[in-house]
Amino acid sequence: MPVDSRIAVYTGSFDPFTLGHLNVIERASRLVDRLIVGIGINLEKQSLFSPEERVELVGNVTEQLGNVEVRTFSGLAVRFVRECGARVIVRGIRSLTDMEAEFTMTLANRKLDPAVETVFLMADDEFSHVSSTLIKQITPLASDEELARFVPEQLIPAIRAKVAAAGGS
Repeated sequence: MPVDSRIAVYTGSFDPFTLGHLNVIERASRLVDRLIVGIGINLEKQSLFSPEERVELVGNVTEQLGNVEVRTFSGLAVRFVRECGARVIVRGIRSLTDMEAEFTMTLANRKLDPAVETVFLMADDEFSHVSSTLIKQITPLASDEELARFVPEQLIPAIRAKVAAAGGS
């Protein structure tokens, strides 16, 4: 596939998907012609949602963004970026702790494929504390109204069902 500098790829597990993820997708989609959200499949990681469920959930939440496509991938993110015909990886940064881990990953990605660049988008301050781990922890305790401060409202029933099935409530 030919490389197009106006395509970017935002990779992550998105398990569960948060308003912070949505914020990065909305902002990144304004910077490029096409944004591909790559949902990583990690068989060693215990996931709340299956990769197919995450594609459906993220796709439903982002369907109003005409230039966003959601796909799964396994293996190296830089390889997936190249398969998509892109040269840019988008990453969201919430804190200095994130920056340290992302810096290490960026250096490794540069060694794997020096033509792929990583672009960081700082989380809006209202989302800088939001993580998928936090969502899993607070779901059994928070009301729907409280949870809607962290995740898209339409995902709340699915998140509640998965957290309950996993023994979270």
